[in-house]
Amino acid sequence: MAAEVLSQAGIQVDLYDAMPSVGRKFLMAGKGGMNISHSEPFNKFLSRYGARRANIEPLLSHFMPEDLRVWAQGLGINTFIGSSGRIFPSDMKAAPLLRAWLHRLRENGVHFHMRHKWQGWIDNKNSMLRFETPTGERQIKAEATVLALGGGSWPTLGSTGAWVSLLTQRGIPVELLKPSNCGFDAGWSEYFRDRFAGQPVKPVRVTFINSEGVKFLRQGELVVTETGIEGSLIYALSAPLREEITTTGFAHINLDLAPDKDLTFLVDRISQARGKNSMANHLRKRIGINNVKAGLLRELLSAPVFGNPVQLCTNIKALPLKLIATRPLEEAISSAGGVAFEALDEQLMIRAMPGVFCAGEMLDWEAPTGGYLLTACFASGRTAGLGVLNWLQSKPAINSGRTASQLN
Repeated sequence: MAAEVLSQAGIQVDLYDAMPSVGRKFLMAGKGGMNISHSEPFNKFLSRYGARRANIEPLLSHFMPEDLRVWAQGLGINTFIGSSGRIFPSDMKAAPLLRAWLHRLRENGVHFHMRHKWQGWIDNKNSMLRFETPTGERQIKAEATVLALGGGSWPTLGSTGAWVSLLTQRGIPVELLKPSNCGFDAGWSEYFRDRFAGQPVKPVRVTFINSEGVKFLRQGELVVTETGIEGSLIYALSAPLREEITTTGFAHINLDLAPDKDLTFLVDRISQARGKNSMANHLRKRIGINNVKAGLLRELLSAPVFGNPVQLCTNIKALPLKLIATRPLEEAISSAGGVAFEALDEQLMIRAMPGVFCAGEMLDWEAPTGGYLLTACFASGRTAGLGVLNWLQSKPAINSGRTASQLN
């Protein structure tokens, strides 16, 4: 997005990427359906950015979800709003969008340099960049630089977080990179893990009250993993769950395994005589609890509870589960932490390093899945590009021969 803004203004742009091809994480984000944004009311959309809403709002105010749809249309990519309110390309794929975009950038004169791994600056000069390449080190002079180096998740796709030390060495404040939109460990027994790992739990409602008394409540679907739980429902709660584990060492959540039934109904049905039916069959026939949901009850409750209909049904409505750790950063969909907004001006230029801008996931923000991540990345890239343009135009002897580099 930064390259697009600048190239359309006649600025010479060179884009450097450590990987053999560009947009690898973008393509991964589109695996299974390219969710580029969300159609919900803008105020609710902004609320998804939590504590960093005030920092993200100015970026999105100038590039809203509807603007993103118009932008995609300009590339020949139609979009539609799904039943959940999420926005997708008509073919649900990322590759056609990326191909059309790269074609337009190349037509605008953007030069792409692959397998160029950024190694920092030369002699602390903001304009002199070092790159490791297959043919040795290259030194590049640029009048402005946009750093779009990603967070720390999915390092095999390029976002290794190796840039953190390069910035902190220059005194730039960077918040610790942490997993976001991630799974959590629960310490399953070997029997439960072997039998149920990979199975979805739906519908289910999760209630979480943190140590400060703040309540979180969401309904949807989660997935049992070999080590714990993950899935869209858990990703949406990953930030408060992660912070609770950081503060107290664990996070207690309650699972409502029958969110569409009230406690009185459940007790009445389970209290009926089960005759020769096993408890498993009784749960299945009377209230539709079977398979992985029944397995969760067996895993987390003691045997005597199954002989008390009130206690059993109370747990079906609020089954306690202790989460003991986040999954590693490299497994997360995205990361929290990054360059502190306080170190940047309103155009995302590093205050202590004139001419150097930051954009995307390397900034200190996070959001749940659902198009919020991509939309803010698009918007931040656009803001950084406009910032570079304004900065170059504020310098003397401006002409179309000015150059800018973008590091991915």
